[in-house]
Amino acid sequence: MAVYKGPVKDIAFVLNEVLDVASLATLPGYEDATPDTIQAILEEAAKLCENVLFPLNRSGDEEGCHYENGVVRTPKGFKEAYDQFREGGWTAVTCDPEYGGQGLPATVGFALQEMFTASNQAFSMYPGLSHGAYEALSRHGSDELKKLYLPKLTDGTWSGTMCLTEPHCGTDLGMLRTKAEQQPDGSWSITGTKIFISAGEHDLTENILHLVLARPEGAPGGTRGISLFLVPKFIPKADGSVGERNAIRCGAIEHKMGIKANATCVMNLDGAKGWLVGELNKGMNAMFVMMNAARLGVGMQGLGIAEVARQSAVAYAQDRLQGRSLTGPKNASGPADPIIVHPDVRRMLLTQKSFTEAARALALWVGMLIDEAHRHPDSARREAADDLIQMLTPIIKAYFTDMGSECANTAVQIYGGHGFIRENGVEQLVRDARITQLYEGTNGIQALDLVGRKLPMKGGAAAQRLLGVMSGFVAEHKNDDKLKEFVEPLEKALGRVQDAAFFLLQNAMKNPDEAGAAATDLLRLMALTAMSYMWARIAIAAHKGLAAGNDNAFYEAKLATARFFTARVLPQTTSLNHQIKAGAATLMAMPAEAF
Repeated sequence: MAVYKGPVKDIAFVLNEVLDVASLATLPGYEDATPDTIQAILEEAAKLCENVLFPLNRSGDEEGCHYENGVVRTPKGFKEAYDQFREGGWTAVTCDPEYGGQGLPATVGFALQEMFTASNQAFSMYPGLSHGAYEALSRHGSDELKKLYLPKLTDGTWSGTMCLTEPHCGTDLGMLRTKAEQQPDGSWSITGTKIFISAGEHDLTENILHLVLARPEGAPGGTRGISLFLVPKFIPKADGSVGERNAIRCGAIEHKMGIKANATCVMNLDGAKGWLVGELNKGMNAMFVMMNAARLGVGMQGLGIAEVARQSAVAYAQDRLQGRSLTGPKNASGPADPIIVHPDVRRMLLTQKSFTEAARALALWVGMLIDEAHRHPDSARREAADDLIQMLTPIIKAYFTDMGSECANTAVQIYGGHGFIRENGVEQLVRDARITQLYEGTNGIQALDLVGRKLPMKGGAAAQRLLGVMSGFVAEHKNDDKLKEFVEPLEKALGRVQDAAFFLLQNAMKNPDEAGAAATDLLRLMALTAMSYMWARIAIAAHKGLAAGNDNAFYEAKLATARFFTARVLPQTTSLNHQIKAGAATLMAMPAEAF
């Protein structure tokens, strides 16, 4: 069976010993976010995940959501779990106290997202999407909209969605046909069809707030004419209570490969009443607030899936007896040795472990950067933090979800034939993980975003800032004998990133296909380099822990995993650099009809 325990010790190690989470309490508004407070929150969240959410994961997958006459019912136990989740204040952790939130840092939210997803990805999507709606409204909504809707999103009695995709357009939103007509009372009448709307209809909350992209009459074509509208399932009364049913309804739910306990809906709008969010014809600006939050959230889903897959694979490998160790029996009194003695099984387990631990550190670093970008009193520090976030967002979304899927498949491989059997739980992880590489922009789109938007951003200054952080780290630590085994390979990986970027600079202007051909490889090259940077930072913390004489086995395991990553995973950067420099011709020379 799949197993899961909240990795509180590992999260606390990253926060306290690698990243210095105590520094968050020096930022305005975060004074109460002390390490002790954060630790208590993590421990309570782990209990919720282990005792409430994880036990519903497989049953929710088996049962799925039920659709009948426009009504969607979630699987047995989900409503009760959501009520417990909401009543525990988990929907409000990082929300503004002005609207009833707890006002805790985004960093805490990132740590919680990992555990919520690992224990039950389909469940975690319901409050996750609501928080994305909260972010978009809090940044772009009018004071009137914020006052009416944000308290309800904060306390979780109402939930939210994002409605972008239409039957004929996904990534290319400039093609959307949903139309908006302004009404005499200042509201808008919205008509159209949206598909693939996660949590578009369900029975967990008393109202659902849909953030809908539509084109007002007479607006320009393409993305320049798109606006964002808030379309509630039920129109609130003046006192904020639920009122009349709006003309937005679920026409069907999708029958899917995974995340079956989360309703993926076709939403039909037939003159539904909505209100403008942000500026007219500037809907993409507002929606990208939600999209960027969602992309980081999906990255955390990849990490969460990888972690539960890793824990399950380790438990199985320690218990399953098959064959004998190549160097002699390790379980002499038994009929065979546990499969964890076999080198190839260890290769797979260490690949999972070396990903999850560095990915956790990278994600929590981004969480701290978000807090700095929002709260630091120095505008230069805020700008610098935002540059790093912009650069790392497509990397985290794409690489984390690619690896989440890989780690889930690896768990099946370690289980062998038993992994292919539904009742053992890990095949569900493969099915659930697969969507993360697709929604909120496929990973190929993330790679194009990195190459086409993020690398040239500010004339390349944002990219140089990220590379500069890592290069500065190398310069600071390259003469430390204890760290050379990690810092020197990081320096070489950075050189490969710069070499690949120079190749694109030379060639992509002459032939834009060069950028497209290199995009996915360059994203992974940069991701592996960022992971190497985090492993070097983890190694520093591990050496400090060993010097203090505390929990030596824990810190030695960190160093052993860092060595595995550096010796057996980071060398992929060499081949990726060669692949990038092979150029576009190897992809584009073949005529389409020859495929």
